[in-house]
Amino acid sequence: MFIIKLKYLFQSEYIRRYSLWTISILIIFLGFFSNSWRVAERNWFANHQKDTESHVMGRMVKSRQDGILSAGGLNGWGTTKINDAEWIPTTERGPQYNAYLYNFSFENYSTYKSQPGGQGMLFSLLDRLIPLSSTFKFWTFYVLTSLLSAVALTYIINWFYNEFGGVVAISVLCSIVLSQWLTVFGRNLWWSIWAFYLPMIFVMNYLQNNRDIENRKYIQFGILIFIAVSIKCFINGYEYMTTTLLMMVTPFIFYAFLDKWNKHKYIKGTLAVVLGSGIAIFLSLIMLCFQIGAVKGGFMDGVNHVFYSFGKRTYGNAEDFPPIYAASLDAGTIGVVKTYINGVFFDLNNYISISNTFVANYLFKIRYSYLIVLFVLTSILLYLRYNQSDVKNPKYIALIITTWFSILAPLSWFIIFKAHSYIHTHMSYLLWQMPFTLFGFAIIASAYFIRRKV
Repeated sequence: MFIIKLKYLFQSEYIRRYSLWTISILIIFLGFFSNSWRVAERNWFANHQKDTESHVMGRMVKSRQDGILSAGGLNGWGTTKINDAEWIPTTERGPQYNAYLYNFSFENYSTYKSQPGGQGMLFSLLDRLIPLSSTFKFWTFYVLTSLLSAVALTYIINWFYNEFGGVVAISVLCSIVLSQWLTVFGRNLWWSIWAFYLPMIFVMNYLQNNRDIENRKYIQFGILIFIAVSIKCFINGYEYMTTTLLMMVTPFIFYAFLDKWNKHKYIKGTLAVVLGSGIAIFLSLIMLCFQIGAVKGGFMDGVNHVFYSFGKRTYGNAEDFPPIYAASLDAGTIGVVKTYINGVFFDLNNYISISNTFVANYLFKIRYSYLIVLFVLTSILLYLRYNQSDVKNPKYIALIITTWFSILAPLSWFIIFKAHSYIHTHMSYLLWQMPFTLFGFAIIASAYFIRRKV
């Protein structure tokens, strides 16, 4: 009888976990691929970041024409002999898409030199291997990207399930589904947002399965970090790199507090993270310099471009750059951060039409500032209820600490790459989901469902 009951419990847990993975992947995928939950405004979803994604389309055309490693393997835009406006349907997205879908060739090709362009090379390889029409392959790439992003985020949801249970996991799932920024980025071929989360997923998995810190193999951990960050750099370059690195460290902080690491263990773990990620970024930059050199003529051209790009995105002297960058370089850091704090996480106006301007702009638009206040209040509530609980699980204190550490991930980019953030207010709100809002929603669920004394 005991064996039968044990088997039943095992099967039930297996079913719950399998159901969580299946439902989560399906729900997130449908949101990313087709905006099925109408979280984002229809036209915004259809057209968001098509200018950057078109670099990938251009890369695939160039790869068809001259090989995957032509022009250093870099993404870019090309020009064709055919005037698109003469006969291409106006419903198409633009010249780079048309060139891919209608098998045009480029006369000229202008490279984007600020990232290795791994996503373009990957899709170029798939384009060569799949013997089907360009239109079919194009939508297949959207399916693949949406699915990879859904799987990556579902893994994070599963981590919350393992540590805190089903209610918290569902709350984190809701934070992902409701985020209009994740929705509009979810299928974009250029961004491939799954790669941003990959380093954190690697760390989550490793530390969750290697809780005995005495036996931890720090060299193995460092190699794992190196691999994860290298993949991220190859796929979508150095976009939001500080955010990615701090996001990667959040589970490290969680387990360090939960398991009460001593100073030596913490230093060894930190050293593994710093060396693994530092070497990955350095080697990736060396590779990029060679790629740029293949286009411009020399390795030092790549080095100069890297320093130039870093300066125009951070705190470079405005006089050393074209006038178009002056406003961003001279902008105040506090003002930039305020802009992002006031950004919209979820917009009820997509579902309900109302004439009252105040309600439409300030009540129906759920802003990140509202969420920050809510996370503060629920963090306090969770701490108080933890002290009143019948079983004091230290995971909840570790969750509070990790959540407020995780806010440094988006803030790091807004502050360090202030000039870039000043210009790119049409996209950098995405960073709040890396991974601050995910942990924040875990706080909300934990605060309301933690067990208390009767």
